[in-house]
Amino acid sequence: MAYETVIGLEIHVQLSTKSKAFCADEVRFGADPNTQISAISLGHPGTLPRLNRQQLDHAIRLALALDSEVNLRNNFDRKNYFYADLPKGYQITQDARPVCVGGRIPITVGEEVKYVRIHHVHMEEDAGKSMHDSDDPYSYIDLNRAGTPLLEIVTEPDLRSAEEVDALMTAMRQLVRYLGISDGNMQEGSMRCDCNVSIRPMGADYFGNRCEIKNLNSMRYARKAIAYEVERQKRIVEAGGTVAQQTLNFDPATGVTSPLRSKEDAHDYRYFPDPDLPPVVLQQAEVDEIKASLPALPWVLKEELVAKYALSEYNANLLTAEPEPARYFLQLAEATPTYKAAANLVINKLLPWTKEEGKNLAEFPLSPQQLAGFIQLIEDGKVSNTIAYQELFPAMVAQPDQEAEALATANNWLQSDDADELSAWVDAAIAAFPDKVKAYQNGKKGLIGLFMGEVMKQSKGKADPKQANKLLRERL
Repeated sequence: MAYETVIGLEIHVQLSTKSKAFCADEVRFGADPNTQISAISLGHPGTLPRLNRQQLDHAIRLALALDSEVNLRNNFDRKNYFYADLPKGYQITQDARPVCVGGRIPITVGEEVKYVRIHHVHMEEDAGKSMHDSDDPYSYIDLNRAGTPLLEIVTEPDLRSAEEVDALMTAMRQLVRYLGISDGNMQEGSMRCDCNVSIRPMGADYFGNRCEIKNLNSMRYARKAIAYEVERQKRIVEAGGTVAQQTLNFDPATGVTSPLRSKEDAHDYRYFPDPDLPPVVLQQAEVDEIKASLPALPWVLKEELVAKYALSEYNANLLTAEPEPARYFLQLAEATPTYKAAANLVINKLLPWTKEEGKNLAEFPLSPQQLAGFIQLIEDGKVSNTIAYQELFPAMVAQPDQEAEALATANNWLQSDDADELSAWVDAAIAAFPDKVKAYQNGKKGLIGLFMGEVMKQSKGKADPKQANKLLRERL
């Protein structure tokens, strides 16, 4: 029997706030264990939480970007369960009335664009971190993360493969970075997901029992976990069994999922309204103000780069993968109408510079206007592509107070339009390969590249390629 995989995600996004969700403890990755804590995050009796306003604003920004409906009145609830790194014995979250409901996000798999529906987004706090492999048989607990503000995005079961899960997580990470609400670094735990996986016969309109794979903080692990779990469920069904609804752990070392506990339902957590936190009451004007401040969304920006600036899909994807290159390209596009050359410059020169120097594009020493002048020299045929990128560009970066044409003139890099000089270079190139001249005349026209290379060598890159090519063909 052919089976269809059905997947829904619970994506946890750690927000880029200075303090925790309900107290003033600092939020900083990599601090010494148990140094970012207080009586409130430790759950001491008598302490009272207070909502971090920035967490609320970030939640609204995400909701609006996902085209969700913002609940102008939403509530906090207590989710009760015991866990060693959850000091209070309950988690402050949102259940009955979350900050927003509905919405969707586009993902691209291959050539296909698919919209994944969002069930809801809610605010909550994170638990601490338990480490079980440092000093057997002991476990260590770091409570720095306890109380860190989170948004949980719950999707509808619209995903059908590990590839679609990867595409959704990539799109969500891209979105939260564009919105400036999270760095989305999965390796630091800033973004992770639980995968609810089930199978059903192909064409069926019902859902099978789902298993939840917890805390996947790597897309490589997520793909492996989903692949294993789908095959495990197929073996159970084909053997006449029933898949038990369970919460699973995934072991990256073995590639195997294993049961943690039976899958809980809402009543198992004994949700009830948190008595220490009043309802969040918003005015529509507040939501409208946040909406007006939203940046261009990545999928909208990508369409604009293709439609308005005539860039290829490939280059548009490269530029919009992160917010900074896309925004820098738009600044450069205001200074030059040569959009394709501007895109290639950002992709092939500026982005490698940021990686080599460990800096961002805002720190690049040349202004968009200087780069526009560089591009114009090439467009006007004053400097060859080879000289421009191999000689002039590094010189400009080293001497950012100098303009492109001044540097090219000072270093004798401007292309020569002197007919006598060009003729001498062409004659020298032909004389260097007498045997190839006959081969060219006998039909091997591809040898023109050899002669052109020699012309550029003789001229040290100063020969105008079009004029040189034309003259070479005439002479040959």
